[in-house]
Amino acid sequence: MKIGLMFANAGPFGLPDHLTNLAQTAESVGVESIWTVEHVVVPVGYESEYPYSDTGKMPGNEAMPIPDPILPLAYAAAVTKTLRLGTGILILPQRHPAYVAKEFATLDVLSGGRAIAGVGIGWLEEEFQTLGIPFKERAPRTEESIRAIRSLWSETPEPFAGDFYRWDAVESNPKPVQKPGVPIVLGGHVPGAARRAARLADGFFPVKGDEGELLPLLSVMRDECAKIGRNPDEIEITTGLTRIDVDTLKRYEDHGVSRVVIGPPGFDKDAVRKGLEDLGDRVLSKLG
Repeated sequence: MKIGLMFANAGPFGLPDHLTNLAQTAESVGVESIWTVEHVVVPVGYESEYPYSDTGKMPGNEAMPIPDPILPLAYAAAVTKTLRLGTGILILPQRHPAYVAKEFATLDVLSGGRAIAGVGIGWLEEEFQTLGIPFKERAPRTEESIRAIRSLWSETPEPFAGDFYRWDAVESNPKPVQKPGVPIVLGGHVPGAARRAARLADGFFPVKGDEGELLPLLSVMRDECAKIGRNPDEIEITTGLTRIDVDTLKRYEDHGVSRVVIGPPGFDKDAVRKGLEDLGDRVLSKLG
């Protein structure tokens, strides 16, 4: 079982000294990965319902800094050696896949093969309106973008033709260190996301880790794999929990979960260090 940290670019972690402290302390206690979040803008007074809280609103206020998700991971790569670096998640249909392919390949090269491309379709309709991207197209755009990104990572230049993107054979370099490419992890908490992960992704990341919600999604994913003739064990399962202990992690491992992500233990440097050191002593040191 691997343990990751969410919100690695939120609030103070967008500042270099705080991010360095978080990344280096996490690595030193045995945390496997850090994960960044994304909103390029947060429309003031948004009415879309945030799906991961009872209030329907994101944590913090609308003015809380949310830096770009990839640049902080490149910074973290420079101050760590083994920590894996994931987006959790990048809102894929808001970006052109050629840029996404280039950014993750570059991150993978700079980090020596530690990048994880966590992507999702997004939920904040007003953000899509700001960018001029049809909200109702976000699922098919995401699926096509994943295929396009993998095409650009192929060793031989090849053309791509889809409903939203098309180009003749092009060179996109550098290529990722990881072969055949950076792992693509599909985020989401609904059956459609589970089926999409089965068809297209290397991993599935339902953030809501409550077993009553998680297990049905995993069943949907496995059913879809059976339909298309794919081995579901090829898909690495990541989920989120508020608190963890050894017994809980063993139970989730029995469900087929390979990674659990939690929030940082605090936002000031001392709280981060003390909380992560406690996590290391209490949990990580006891994992096989």
